[in-house]
Amino acid sequence: MARTIVITGASDGIGAATARSFLAADWNVALLARRLPGLMTVAADHANALPLSCDVTDPAQVDAAFAATVARFGRIDVLFNNAGVFTPAALIDEIPLEDWMQSVGVNLTGMFLCARAAFGQMRRQSPQGGRIINNGSISAHAPRPGSTCYTTTKHAITGLTKTLSLDGRPFDIACGQIDIGNAKTALLENHVSRLLAADPEAEVPPMIDVALVADAVLRMADLPPEANVQFMTLMATKMPFVGRG
Repeated sequence: MARTIVITGASDGIGAATARSFLAADWNVALLARRLPGLMTVAADHANALPLSCDVTDPAQVDAAFAATVARFGRIDVLFNNAGVFTPAALIDEIPLEDWMQSVGVNLTGMFLCARAAFGQMRRQSPQGGRIINNGSISAHAPRPGSTCYTTTKHAITGLTKTLSLDGRPFDIACGQIDIGNAKTALLENHVSRLLAADPEAEVPPMIDVALVADAVLRMADLPPEANVQFMTLMATKMPFVGRG
């Protein structure tokens, strides 16, 4: 029987690449994002795909999307909690409050709501259990300059991962986190564009193909229930992450 994964933020970037990887591996895939046309493009010609328009900051929409997934596929084996935003870089006293609220809404509340829905379904279903994979970030360990909003929310996701991993043990629910450094997506390319607009001499950071991230998530999801990748760091080799200034 095919296993089922829910992927948030699946209309582009890491989410879309991961959805394509799981569809190719014959998983049932529920693709969630606000923009349905992008989801339809990823899901095209795949009978095992379920594109669902969903704003992850809206509790009712999240609950409806997870209910639709169960109605279609019968259960949820994995959640890839991926949806996220990176607002423009700025010093904290120059950050518009709207950017802070958007970051917390998507990167933290949205991931909480999706984890909540997945955890509840995994507890109720038979056989019980499943796996939640949270998309953290290198920023969960070391920030970029001017990234107060994004870095704060990603540190919080590490706490969510640890707590879900602990609370999920009695129900055979595993939780792990993938911390990604510089996957080449529109999100990162927009950040680089803003960086270069502010300083044309700025160094373009090294990047990795987003397909490598999709493959890593598939490997995490493919583990047997008794094994879990608690934390994985996948990054461009030459990123200045490890070292002293």
